[in-house]
Amino acid sequence: MVNNITESKDSLKWCSVSLADVISRGKRLEASVFDVEAKRARQIIANGKYPLTTIGGEKGLTTSYTGARFKRIWVENSDMPIYQPSTIVDIKPTPDGYISHLTQTNIDALRVHKGQILMTCSGTIGKVSYVSETLNDLIFSHDLLRIDCKHNVDQGYIYAYLKSKIGNKILLTNSYGAVITHIEPEHLSSVPIPNAPDEVKGKINDLVVESYKLRDESNDLIDEATELLIQELKLPPIKDFNVDYYKMDASVGTFSIKLSHMCGRADASYHVPIVAAIVEHLNKYAAEVTNIGDKRISKDIILAGVFKRTYVEEGYGYPFLGGKEITQLNPKTEKYLSKPIHKKRYEKELKVTENTILVTDRGTIGITTLVPKQWNGYAVSQNVLKLIPANEKIAGYIYIFLNSEWGNELVRRQTYGSVVDMIDNNSLASVEIPLLKNEDIQKKINGLALEANKKRYEAYLLEQEALRIMDEEVIYAR
Repeated sequence: MVNNITESKDSLKWCSVSLADVISRGKRLEASVFDVEAKRARQIIANGKYPLTTIGGEKGLTTSYTGARFKRIWVENSDMPIYQPSTIVDIKPTPDGYISHLTQTNIDALRVHKGQILMTCSGTIGKVSYVSETLNDLIFSHDLLRIDCKHNVDQGYIYAYLKSKIGNKILLTNSYGAVITHIEPEHLSSVPIPNAPDEVKGKINDLVVESYKLRDESNDLIDEATELLIQELKLPPIKDFNVDYYKMDASVGTFSIKLSHMCGRADASYHVPIVAAIVEHLNKYAAEVTNIGDKRISKDIILAGVFKRTYVEEGYGYPFLGGKEITQLNPKTEKYLSKPIHKKRYEKELKVTENTILVTDRGTIGITTLVPKQWNGYAVSQNVLKLIPANEKIAGYIYIFLNSEWGNELVRRQTYGSVVDMIDNNSLASVEIPLLKNEDIQKKINGLALEANKKRYEAYLLEQEALRIMDEEVIYAR
């Protein structure tokens, strides 16, 4: 039986399936078992210009592997930070924690290497990244698929294919169109890919490699700006601050607070001694310590209200980002807010523009991002505070400080709530921020952050060009 796929005028999608398909899927008759779009994706590449090969398998373009399971021995700090698979899509990932040298596993086998393609294979599967300098030699947990290409020209090519809508849809489904729940290395032997000429592959590969080079450069600029901040304020690591505990030998941290210093807050987390130590240090080395709410620092801090969302299809709504997505260069969003229904709230509370600073306000508090140009006009969740800088001359500096471990500590001390941790616009406005004695250094820090953001936009454009070539010259080529 031929699996015909039809989309009617009223957008009702339907297809026919063979009896063998029904039996193989446990004799289930629900339409959701047979993904129409996945079957259509396979038809598109089958009818394409180039012959098909597979991503994995003996005759495929790659080899792949995951790590062996192991029991982690966690420590507070070491030279072995470990990263979760979900962070591969973050432009500057942060470690999940640190493991001890006593951990019984082959640590080197868990490291990823430049030129590899990484893929999440459990949980939220199918997220893809390319290993450049930023990720090179980092330790990731075992449940991450490491893909090695047999030829270098295939690295960026396969990455772009797996990032494309058609390629990703095929990856996440089997030949029957059923959504898979876990990816093993052998699964890639059944994932077809057009085998384009090296000339076409090379164009795509070069764009992807250059895109990731720009991301590396942007991260280097962020690190340089942060190091300037550290040098100017003579900031020691958090663990090296002298913290005044009431009883040093107590099993838990104990400290006393004067009634005049309570600020209306009786929760101990607000008064942790490390915060007082940081603020005292800033006052010693900064020209002035003010607050984020100072009009020299910010025009406004927007806390969006909770609302019922009405989603529509792509092209008919505002692209909608959640707090977990703001650390990515080009978040894959499948949520679009209805323009007619949400326009007023969008304009007032949700819309972001370049160089707005985003700070997560619940769950994981204090994740900070400087909005890049490609997000202009996006809608961002009510779970993220929108900090509007006073001007462009201070925007990058604010971001660098809040994104540092010292700034993040000052943000998180504002946390309140019993079941769900959160902060609000008033909390963020109260966060201390230093103004530097050396104004030229402050300007340089600001400029480095803004330049990093520009490089991320350029990286985005290069990746979009690679995806365009993949679609027009490979997937849909006839």
